[in-house]
Amino acid sequence: MKNKKKPSHPYIPNSASETKAKMLKEIGIKDIDELYSDIPQNLRFKGKMNLPDPLLSEYALERHVKGILSQNQTCEENISFLGGGCWFHYVPAICDEINHRSEFLTAYGGEPYEDHGRFQALFEYQSLMAEMVDMDVVNVPTYDWSQAASTSLRMVARITKRNEIIIADTVSPDRLLVIQNYCRPVNTIKMINHSHETGLMDLDDLKSKISSSTAGVYFENPSYLGFVETQGRAISEIAHEMGALSVVGVDPISLGIIVPPCHYGADIVCGDIQPLGIHMNYGGGLGGFIATRDDEKFVMEYPSRLFGITETSVEGEYGFGDVAYERTSFAEREEGKEFIGTCAALWGITAGVYLALMGPKGIQELGKHIIQKSRYAMMKLSEIKGVKAPLFKSHHFKEFVVDFNGTGKTVGEINKALREHQIFGGKDLSKEFPELGNCALYCVTEVHTKEDIDILVQALKNFL
Repeated sequence: MKNKKKPSHPYIPNSASETKAKMLKEIGIKDIDELYSDIPQNLRFKGKMNLPDPLLSEYALERHVKGILSQNQTCEENISFLGGGCWFHYVPAICDEINHRSEFLTAYGGEPYEDHGRFQALFEYQSLMAEMVDMDVVNVPTYDWSQAASTSLRMVARITKRNEIIIADTVSPDRLLVIQNYCRPVNTIKMINHSHETGLMDLDDLKSKISSSTAGVYFENPSYLGFVETQGRAISEIAHEMGALSVVGVDPISLGIIVPPCHYGADIVCGDIQPLGIHMNYGGGLGGFIATRDDEKFVMEYPSRLFGITETSVEGEYGFGDVAYERTSFAEREEGKEFIGTCAALWGITAGVYLALMGPKGIQELGKHIIQKSRYAMMKLSEIKGVKAPLFKSHHFKEFVVDFNGTGKTVGEINKALREHQIFGGKDLSKEFPELGNCALYCVTEVHTKEDIDILVQALKNFL
């Protein structure tokens, strides 16, 4: 009986056994393992990988994948109150229409000789974003807010030639892990306590920990826990008095109703553009931005690409290209301040489309809708026996902490019960902030209707 021929994967190049045999013969080896001879034996996987047989037709593969994806439960068929860094906002159809164009979708990185308008599109995004944050310079997006914040803090360390970073302890725990990873080689990180009543930064703790070694103070506004940090100017002044810089992380969608951080002393502003016309995509729709004033000491510390506009040799014609290209890792390679790949430039183009569509008035109206709906949600939730909403006595935007400690139920139990009503409850904070006990972070945006909030409240009342 002949041995069963091992099938090849038609969608993986050169996977046919005959093709691989010819390639091995051409380079003069008998077994592919010879290519990995420099890898120690104790580090090699010796078993057989548990992989299914290849699906030989495109249709069979598509059907198989769709079968797996059909098991997902999304925010389209459920009411979602999840947030915490990736939010459910409405995405206008034109955003998808533009970012699916082939000249953007397949060529959002690269060089001027194969540019098809994306350099101008990214310049327009930077200009629109700069207007919204009221700063002069904005970069082509980084991977996400975490990288943007980390890069910003490395920038202030290089600018001030100091090695100490101070961070509010209410920042996103996931973001803090990335910041620690970026800063660990050269920077020391100190955490600043918050008020247990308001959530705001403890200014006395800040004053006691800041020193002449401090490069920058980082806080988020609105915070990860949803409250608005109303002490921004005082925080920035304390930082500046010690020769440090103020770095503020911000949800850009809030800037329609909250003044930009530079108005209360921020030297660098960073955040995520995901709310600006980008689908959540299981976390893949993220893109970090960094903004500063047009000062050489700031501009030359950006590791990411910056696009500018200039006149060409043809009168009345303009071109778009890199600003200070020599400071990037593309030019400096191993001497670069930080490695930058293709990142999320496509999302920058998408955010530019969204900002152009909305305009200043649209962003302002959107902010008003969000804050009104979140206020209504907090009011209705607080009427439930044993529930406190919000936990912190502060102003909130879009997100707020709901305290379930008085209900005798865990957030896990509550969220499981809500799933029976096709509701995604708030994010469980019991592991990230164990001192809060059974609290959840709820998010309300423009997509939530009064009926959605009432359905949530009734479901909670019935369970509790």
